[in-house]
Amino acid sequence: MLLRVFALVLMVVPGVALAQQVAFGGIRANTSAPVEITADSLSVRQEDGTAIFSGNVLILQEDMRLQAASVQVEYGDDHGQIKRLHASGGVTLVSAADSAEAREAVYEPASGQIVMTGDVLLTQGANVMAGQKLVVDLKTGTGQMDGRVRTILQPGGN
Repeated sequence: MLLRVFALVLMVVPGVALAQQVAFGGIRANTSAPVEITADSLSVRQEDGTAIFSGNVLILQEDMRLQAASVQVEYGDDHGQIKRLHASGGVTLVSAADSAEAREAVYEPASGQIVMTGDVLLTQGANVMAGQKLVVDLKTGTGQMDGRVRTILQPGGN
């Protein structure tokens, strides 16, 4: 019994976990939906098939919203399909009641995966989790937080 209580304490006490699986009820998206990008400026580099959006960048994909200071878009071989988005300069990801903040994020629409790095802060209702790296699978709504994870859970919260 004491071992079971100790294991429970290790799971919920802030600052003891190194990695933690996370369920994302709200951070889920249709990764095949159109991606809308707005920004203060756009620079296109034909030679390497990239576009750099800068200044108040807002990316929308259905109910998911990503904001950053700058986003580099890499296109696939046909230059029509987005291969990867690299957001930097303070990134905020919001979907339903879940939100996450980090220094940088890389989104690959084909795989439906977002990797957020650098002082990651995840908020799910009244619950908060912090770490250095958050990997989210938008197709399944699951993820993993790594890097000295700190979790604050509210009893009876969502």
